[in-house]
Amino acid sequence: MSWFPEQAGNGLDRVYHALICHLPDVNVQVRGLVAGSSNTNVTSAEAVRAFASDSAPLARRLLALRKVTRNTVDLRQFDIVASHFALYTFPILDLLSSKPLVVHFHGPWAHESMVEGESRLFVTAKGALERAVYRRGARCIVLSQAFASLVHQHYGVPEDSIRIVPGGVDADRFATECTRREARERLGWPVDRPIALAVRRLARRMGLENLIEAMGMVRQHLPDAILFIAGKGPLAAELHAQIEAAGLAKHVKLLGYVPDDLLPFAYRAADLTVVPTTALEGFGLITVESLAAGTPALVTPVGGLPEVVRDLSGSLILADTHPITLGEHLTAALRGDMSLPSDTECQAYVRAHFDWPVIAARTRAVYEEVV
Repeated sequence: MSWFPEQAGNGLDRVYHALICHLPDVNVQVRGLVAGSSNTNVTSAEAVRAFASDSAPLARRLLALRKVTRNTVDLRQFDIVASHFALYTFPILDLLSSKPLVVHFHGPWAHESMVEGESRLFVTAKGALERAVYRRGARCIVLSQAFASLVHQHYGVPEDSIRIVPGGVDADRFATECTRREARERLGWPVDRPIALAVRRLARRMGLENLIEAMGMVRQHLPDAILFIAGKGPLAAELHAQIEAAGLAKHVKLLGYVPDDLLPFAYRAADLTVVPTTALEGFGLITVESLAAGTPALVTPVGGLPEVVRDLSGSLILADTHPITLGEHLTAALRGDMSLPSDTECQAYVRAHFDWPVIAARTRAVYEEVV
């Protein structure tokens, strides 16, 4: 959707950027097309080219993509084509017919738009566009079993063409050497209060309204507890009003966008993180980022979230998304009444299952199936 180093980046953009960086380490040479600035070629060490600015009108972006693909991309030098965003794959499907297509499915674009309240016309158009791209793929790589079921049931992708490869994390970058207290001092956070952290886009399906409500319960048992919410999005004003109306201004803080270089310290500074999603969560990259920093993550039983932490500790999976459930588990975890995996257990688990060298090798194995 955009070139991650130039934009804050959602999960899709981060996965794309990481694969560009790590696939060469497993002997997969890559060249990419993305919406970005003219500097993209430099910042990607010539691996990625921008076909148009991501701020250009949609029609101009799509026409530029088709022109670049037709006139300057020599498909004869490639073994496969990998798609990461249906919108930018659909206009060039006919030009890609000579090569196997592997689709990376990062989420149901149309369904997410519906949850955010977009018009039925746009949701229907997006769904039709997605189906055309996903059904064309020789293989479809999904982030979880939850997404495997979704692409088969909702988009008609054959089960035998679906492969599960989870998202990854740069384990070394998130494994800061500082203590929890040192991380808090670096960020200016209180060193003597129980701290929970949620790193989320401030959007409807993220469950942040429920989490804020849950903090009202947590406050009754732990008067010093505080929740930091890192991220930006369309619900910022609404969430701020909810915090004020509930009298939680001293217990819930909206941090806004946390720069990427400070994110490992934010995870490290928290006693635990919370992923309170209520819908359409295929993986939850923030979960493995938190674990890589040595901080346990409580997750709701939505989409692929349970799959990420299940083999580490079942106690990290909440029974449901209700504010009362969130409040009870947060209170127990912050008070030390429930068993949570240690810092070293969290980090070892991530290195074994989600470190980018592991994920790059699994991705290559899928690519090899169609060559």
